[in-house]
Amino acid sequence: MSGRRRSKGRRQPGKQAKAAPPAEFWRAAPEPPDPEEIDPSEYPTALINSMGTPPLPGQASVAEHYFAAVVERAAGVATAVAASAGLLDSGDD
Repeated sequence: MSGRRRSKGRRQPGKQAKAAPPAEFWRAAPEPPDPEEIDPSEYPTALINSMGTPPLPGQASVAEHYFAAVVERAAGVATAVAASAGLLDSGDD
């Protein structure tokens, strides 16, 4: 046996792998469009009511009450946030 065999996976001395170009995470983003005016719902629980009674034996009426309370509260907070940002629909059509 005459010489040593080179492994295909080894790098040759003096050669380095090319570095990937740096990602541009902090580049300027385009300006978002102006948001549309928000019209608060008159019936925020309509979607939950359309699904019927919750499938909780013995607790359905209590669960329905609490689900409605949470949705109405969330709708109230969302309306307050929209009002503070000046995004409530004025009703002038």
